[in-house]
Amino acid sequence: MTSLQIGPHTASPPVVLAPMAGITNAPFRTLCREFSGGKGLFVSEMITTRALVERNEKTMQLIHFDASEKPRSIQLYGVDPDTVGKAARMIAEEDLADHIDLNFGCPVPKVTRKGGGSALPYKRPLLRAILRDAVKNAGNLPVTMKMRKGIDDGHLTYLDAGRIAAEEGITAIALHGRTAAQHYSGTADWDAIARLKEHVPEIPVLGNGDIWCADDALRMVRETGCDGVVVGRGCLGRPWLFGDLVAAFEGTGKYTEPTFGEVAAVMVRHAALLGEWIGDEKRGVIDFRKHVAWYTKGFAVGSEMRRGLAVSSSLAELEDLLGKIDADQPWPAGADGPRGRTSGRDRVVLPDGWLDDPNDCTGVDADAELDTSGG
Repeated sequence: MTSLQIGPHTASPPVVLAPMAGITNAPFRTLCREFSGGKGLFVSEMITTRALVERNEKTMQLIHFDASEKPRSIQLYGVDPDTVGKAARMIAEEDLADHIDLNFGCPVPKVTRKGGGSALPYKRPLLRAILRDAVKNAGNLPVTMKMRKGIDDGHLTYLDAGRIAAEEGITAIALHGRTAAQHYSGTADWDAIARLKEHVPEIPVLGNGDIWCADDALRMVRETGCDGVVVGRGCLGRPWLFGDLVAAFEGTGKYTEPTFGEVAAVMVRHAALLGEWIGDEKRGVIDFRKHVAWYTKGFAVGSEMRRGLAVSSSLAELEDLLGKIDADQPWPAGADGPRGRTSGRDRVVLPDGWLDDPNDCTGVDADAELDTSGG
């Protein structure tokens, strides 16, 4: 497998950067794209349709794409068909992006308790209405969707949702092989990805979940028959993973194992790009702090130094601290493993009576449109 077709756009290799709030902004996408040599598809962090339609200032900055980003992919999240349709039309008419992805995977309680995110596909008519309005208003732009298996093991929705998506003109489907109840715990169910591919063979199905290294991506494709992979937490603090993915799919087998000095250089550049994007160096370095633990995972850094890096507020300070760490340290054994959130939940918080009738679409609250990522 060498490519993935999303409408008129070809992603080669068939690798997609998963949208992650506060992470997959323009600077991080730039790093991932550079390491991949421009190959693959890199999606923006999640944008709420209501905020976009209302032209919220923060939201309008988040949909900024670098001139080198082709195609420009934006992920939308919404619970109201009319608002989702207006957002899709706005993107198409104002040439804000080249591809629209819809998020139905968010498992965060403050979203699901309002009927949004991974709770929404349980209401089949509402899901259909949202997909229909998005596709109708997107014009020639391809519309894809990302979802989870369902609310919990007793309320799986992914096969029904996949069939509805295919019927409503969705171009491709990405499935995270976990339920909302699992959140990010346990092991992703790759068998579910295989079943979805068998269920909707007419459109591409992408697999998501537990891709921690390039060989995991090849194994997922081989075991499930999926048409491509979506990579999220595996690239946290490791944007060069996309270079490894290109090497894996193209068969060169040349994977990156940077020394700490090489990692430190990427960290400084990441922080600098954030400062340029935000328009303020200090704010850029502060925003970068969340990435420190991911970049330094497994290296001998020391708790005091980690604390210092996590409170740095200028590029000079960041670079000075990094310069005090042994730059010749090799890539740590095991650093290619799981990273990011691993939490689970005993139950999913839902609106009262949500599970009584999958066809009763009352009870979805507009407050479900929050700036919260997940999937």
